[in-house]
Amino acid sequence: MKNNKETYPEKVFVSLQELLKMEHLSRGFSFLAKKQKVRSILGGKHASKLRGRGLDFEEVRNYVAGDDIRNIDWKVTARTQKTHSRVYSEEKEKPALIIVDQSKSMFFGSQNKTKSVVAAELAALVAFRIQKEGDRVGGFIFTDNSVDIIYPKRNRQNILRFLEKVVKRNNELHNLVPQEYEQTLKQMLIKIQNIVSHDFLIVIISDFQLYSPDIMKFMSRLSLHNDVIIAKIYDPLEQEIPKEKFIAGDGEKQLSINGKDSDLNNKFKSTFNNDFDAFKTQMKKHKIPVLSINTIDDVDMQLKEIMMGK
Repeated sequence: MKNNKETYPEKVFVSLQELLKMEHLSRGFSFLAKKQKVRSILGGKHASKLRGRGLDFEEVRNYVAGDDIRNIDWKVTARTQKTHSRVYSEEKEKPALIIVDQSKSMFFGSQNKTKSVVAAELAALVAFRIQKEGDRVGGFIFTDNSVDIIYPKRNRQNILRFLEKVVKRNNELHNLVPQEYEQTLKQMLIKIQNIVSHDFLIVIISDFQLYSPDIMKFMSRLSLHNDVIIAKIYDPLEQEIPKEKFIAGDGEKQLSINGKDSDLNNKFKSTFNNDFDAFKTQMKKHKIPVLSINTIDDVDMQLKEIMMGK
């Protein structure tokens, strides 16, 4: 792989070296239910959605004084006329899938970093944190016309393969020609269905600008038997335009904007906020928490503040 620092400008593109630094920052937060603080976005009613590691059934044995009466097996007890308890053991791991958007809409940033870089950094933080908690980690990286799959495994080498794919797709954004975006998403969803059974932790990192209602319905279905967490990446310029006159363009067309127009500015901001509130409300119905991450502040600090409920 080429030296990204020479080939690509930092904060516009990401390098594997930068993502590996996230490993040392992946502390101070957790995705385990028992470690959620009450004020955390994953606390309270969302904590019940985080199933933790769950329990595996081991055996039925004679009731012993001190056993939890909730674990009494009443069918066996009635059949044998002796009280029996069901014995469980804690699962050793909980598989996780990190879905990272590296499509063209993510290739934008006005002040510090592009959304695609922030998404890559967040994916690295989450992957290293989950691996430290002893669970298998895998992921999907999708662009406008491709999907990469790293199947969940419980080792650091698998995370490195995942991050290498993220870097590769990230570094291709400058010459990416969007094609059949909706078709690519549908293909990815089919592949996710083939991997995910139940009790997965699924973290979806995107700006959620181009998702169709069908995609949203799919996420709600995923949440029925899995823990789904959404991280919405946004740039401040998408929320509030500068209070000055400027020219905006997309490479093909240009538009003169008067940011000094207070009515225009207020309408622009309210539109973003209303759309985001509607998105969070829709996800709330399915008990899917939405994390809001900007492109200016350090990703690790934002995540820790959200998780700690600050």
